Amino acid sequence: MKTVYVGITGDIIHPGIINILREASRYGEVLVGLLTDTAIVRYKRLPYLNYGQRLQVVESLRYVGRVVPQEEWSYAPNLRRYKPDFIIHGDDWKTGILAKERENVYRVMEELGGSVIEIPYTPGINSTAFSDTLSSIGTTPDIRLKTLRRLIGAKPVVRIMEAHSGLSGLIVEHLEIQKEDGIHRFDGMWSSSLTDSTSKGKPDIEAVDITTRLQDLTQILECTTKPIIYDGDTGGIPEHFVFTVRTLERNGISAVIIEDKTGLKKNSLFGTDVDQQLAPVAEFCEKIQAGKKAQITREFMIIARLESLIAGKSVDDAMERALAFVEAGSDGIMIHSKEKSGKDIEEFCRRFRGVYAEIPIILVPTTYNQFTERELSQWGANVIIYANHMLRSSYPAMVTTARTILEHERSLEADKLCMPIKEILELIPETK
Repeated sequence: MKTVYVGITGDIIHPGIINILREASRYGEVLVGLLTDTAIVRYKRLPYLNYGQRLQVVESLRYVGRVVPQEEWSYAPNLRRYKPDFIIHGDDWKTGILAKERENVYRVMEELGGSVIEIPYTPGINSTAFSDTLSSIGTTPDIRLKTLRRLIGAKPVVRIMEAHSGLSGLIVEHLEIQKEDGIHRFDGMWSSSLTDSTSKGKPDIEAVDITTRLQDLTQILECTTKPIIYDGDTGGIPEHFVFTVRTLERNGISAVIIEDKTGLKKNSLFGTDVDQQLAPVAEFCEKIQAGKKAQITREFMIIARLESLIAGKSVDDAMERALAFVEAGSDGIMIHSKEKSGKDIEEFCRRFRGVYAEIPIILVPTTYNQFTERELSQWGANVIIYANHMLRSSYPAMVTTARTILEHERSLEADKLCMPIKEILELIPETK
């Protein structure tokens, strides 16, 4: 029997997919290349169902003979590996992001002596629109919580942007740009204690309890679906940290980051090295262990933030503490530095990767921001957090607008600085 290759994501099974599978079955055994999360996220959002769930659904479909993983967005590697007699696809790939891939498929199938079958795209069916509709409906705490680990496993770099309000959360949720290597978007949000307090005009002090923080974070949770990493400061005493972990996990937060320093809170990038007092290693390990015991799901992440370099200590000191924290159960390591050259961060990342190949490294390149995500990934970083840029950019924009109105004693000149009211309303689906 001849073999017919069909590549699908399998996240949303609609009549168009069934039509293609039915048509494919007329030519021979249907071999489905099921795209993995890694293959999908380069051009689309992470699917709602993980690969195992999608595999279970697709294998049960009537016309499917076999299912194999498609590890890349391109069909070419699987076509060369399995050498099907045919590949079938809807004719919608003549334009858009798949147009170049269509040319590649024709070239590969000609090399293999096979044929490409194109069938008319099913009218009225739009997978992207379905996905957008699901996004507007929202998500559940359980699905949101699990997404961060899936993203880290699927992408070379997970891109996280600070959000301090529902509006900033919507920007992180929806903004994307098309580049040659795929669609670039933010994968999740950073809930910063600094930007949360600053947006209220209050000092950044750890005395604010998690209940108060969550009241504000709820505004973001209600209008977004992407994973959130929570800035837990030092985490407080172990008994308090246990409560924090349970509360965050229950609300669908994916991870909490706690820093290994003690004493009066002072921002890491402000003040002198002597202001930074590192917590005893054993004491901080005890806090990590208490948090890990308190969590219910395996997906929630507790990430240790190293302040060694901020405190003027060596990379050796940072490595010693990092290894101890991982041994205590930390799901990832965040390393911070005020050094603009980034050399200390690079040295730490490469040395840590020599010991742990899989433990995520999280970087916040505020001071050494001359390096691209690709370069930081080459050091060994998995997650890049842009920690305060949404708030920092909003303040000068508001000052400029207010100053313009004061200068001209009217708002006409400020119009060019502002979004039209109609566009603001269109940000919120319910008001369209």
